[in-house]
Amino acid sequence: MLVKTYGSAVYGVEAITITVEVNVMPGNIHYYIVGLPDNAVKESLQRVESAIKTIGYQMPRTKLVINLAPADIKKSGSSFDLAIAIGILAANNQLTDPEKLKNYMIMGELNLDGTVHPIRGALPIAITARKEGFKGLIVPKQNCREAGMVNSLPVYGVGNLTDLINFMNDETSIQPIVVNTRDEFFQSQEEFEFDFSEVKGQENIKRALEIAAAGGHNAILIGPPGAGKTMLAKRLPTILPPLTLKEALETTKIHSVAGRLPANATLISRRPFRSPHHTTSDVALVGGGGIPQPGEISLAHNGVLFLDELPEFKRSVLEVMRQPMEERRVTISRAKVAIDFPASFMLISSMNPCPCGFYNHPEKECTCAPGAVHKYLNKISGPLLDRIDLHVEVTPVPFNELSLQKNAEPSEAIRTRVINARDIQTQRFKDHTGIYCNAQMNSKLLKEVCVLNTAAQTLLKTAMSKLNLSARAYDRIIKVSRTIADLATNDTILPEHVAEAITYRNLDREGWGA
Repeated sequence: MLVKTYGSAVYGVEAITITVEVNVMPGNIHYYIVGLPDNAVKESLQRVESAIKTIGYQMPRTKLVINLAPADIKKSGSSFDLAIAIGILAANNQLTDPEKLKNYMIMGELNLDGTVHPIRGALPIAITARKEGFKGLIVPKQNCREAGMVNSLPVYGVGNLTDLINFMNDETSIQPIVVNTRDEFFQSQEEFEFDFSEVKGQENIKRALEIAAAGGHNAILIGPPGAGKTMLAKRLPTILPPLTLKEALETTKIHSVAGRLPANATLISRRPFRSPHHTTSDVALVGGGGIPQPGEISLAHNGVLFLDELPEFKRSVLEVMRQPMEERRVTISRAKVAIDFPASFMLISSMNPCPCGFYNHPEKECTCAPGAVHKYLNKISGPLLDRIDLHVEVTPVPFNELSLQKNAEPSEAIRTRVINARDIQTQRFKDHTGIYCNAQMNSKLLKEVCVLNTAAQTLLKTAMSKLNLSARAYDRIIKVSRTIADLATNDTILPEHVAEAITYRNLDREGWGA
């Protein structure tokens, strides 16, 4: 008897429907699984056989062939176990109504005792199930709330193979999960572990991070150990605009595919903050593997990627970020497949100014050899620095500021100003596809949007000459000036906006670190 069940294979952040064809036919006892399966899929026959026998059912005593169609797509992982098991029972006449199987997409990994393990990619699988018109989706209970975020698709959670068999015999035995996505999403958006009110002093650094958040600019913090670089960076997500539902769905899909969502999770409601260690590899950072998986830059999509101690990262690791930073996506190519992962993130990095850490320190003396500072800075390539808009020097907080009892300005107040500035930019770029903030402007748009008056132009020309700023600093200064003007709700860029932007280009000054 031939029976068809339906599962799904995840490629990138999208899912493809897979038809699981199970045929029990006359012949000697032998089990085959075809359709380009990997080892994990081939091993499913042993798991499925044990699970079926453990719960009191029988495997076929004749020839069994299982085909995963389309057969030209590589099938990987253990999430087809549940669809294969229920297909075998139906083909072996152990279900009362096998016709019901065509209405459902079924995914789950089986243990030997018939219990079900959670799977990766439940959210994109649910989206595909709805698009393909299935009556419902059956997944492990741990993935129920994740898949239940998709509207207009009943999602049923099963804890073991027996639950699935009972459901197929009586569809009222399990009720679909109900997830109030919008309410849960908006309720948890304001919950943060950190707050800028906890930071003593460092008002100039807070201002720089406010500008970075308002314009979507990348930034690098340069300062001695213990000055508060990491502490400040960790608080950046608290002042970024809240995720929209569309952004949250994109972000959750990536984390779902990577298997980073906790059990019973729903939509990610806060912007991601990823902080990989400096020993990370280029594949771990941008993504890859035999079956391409998202890397740190994709897990930071719509959020912040924080690279602490930037010069300590291998140069090859840093260089692979250059193209994704420009295109805001990364393409992982293999011989048989090319997969796109989104990678629209804000890069915040930090570094010591020199190997000993005390170059330009107000109190301690640098002990590095002549030229060591410049050599240390050269670990970061010019093209990468060219993509970082703000260079901010961080100095230690003096004792009289540390000992103050009153709290500083809270993140909520800063966030309000940032949201207002982003609203201005949203209106400005509404006719430009793919551009949402000032940092994403190209050269053509820069000339249209960022027109300097005579006084501002003169100031910038003088600064370029007097401070020996490099040519690559010019566009960055103008972009940051536009963001500063937006924060001040000014339509035009004034000389004071340009003057402030110039102060954030320390590493472009000739002679810095010489």
